Amino acid sequence: MRTDAVLLLHGLWMNSVAMFYLARALDDAGFTTESFNYRSMRGTMSEHVVALAERVAGTSADVVHIVAHSLGGIVALNYLQGTRDERIGRVVLLGAPVGGSRAARGLADWPGGEWMLGRSIDNWRADGRPQLDAAACVGAIAGSRPFGLGSVFMDIAEPSDGLVTVEETRLPGMSDHLVLPVSHSGMLISHEVARQTAAFLRTGLFER
Repeated sequence: MRTDAVLLLHGLWMNSVAMFYLARALDDAGFTTESFNYRSMRGTMSEHVVALAERVAGTSADVVHIVAHSLGGIVALNYLQGTRDERIGRVVLLGAPVGGSRAARGLADWPGGEWMLGRSIDNWRADGRPQLDAAACVGAIAGSRPFGLGSVFMDIAEPSDGLVTVEETRLPGMSDHLVLPVSHSGMLISHEVARQTAAFLRTGLFER
C-alpha cells in the first residue's frame, strides 16, 4: 500500500511549533504529517535547500507532499528548481512571497531591518519569480486580511495579508491559487486554510 507524508515548513522567525495547528488539522483529515526545522534567520537559502533535501531523503514515505508558510515556500520552490526527490507530490504555499516582498524591502530600510530579515534577505527583496517545472503540482493560498507588522512597512492599496500582497503570491504555471480572508500569521490557525490545504493535497485543486 502506498504511503504518503506531508512535510510542513515554517516561515521566518519561527520553528515547527508554528505549524502545530495545521499539522493537527491535517492529521485529523487523514494525513500523516512531519515537520522540518531550519535556521530561518541564520542560514542561507542554499543551506536551507540542502537541509530540506536531506530531510526529504530521510522520509520513508512513498510520496512526500509539502506545505510551506511564507519563507518556507521560497525554500520549497528553490528545492523544486534543483535536483529533487522523485517522490515529491503536491505542494501548497501559504502566504509565500514568490514575487518578492514589498514589506520586506521596506523593513530593510529601517534601522536593524536587514538583521531582522536574516541571511535570506535577498530572497525577500527579489523582484523576479522562480520558474515552475511543468510537472510540478503547486497551489497557493493568499490572505486578504491586512493585519500584521508588514502594514507598517508598506503603504499600498493592494489586498494583502499584512505582510505579503496577494499579487506577490502568484506564480505562472501554478495549478491553482486561492484568496482567503486571513492574515499572514492567522492563516496558520485557520480552519478554512487547513480544509483547503487538505483538498489540494487530495486533488490538486482547491474547493470552490
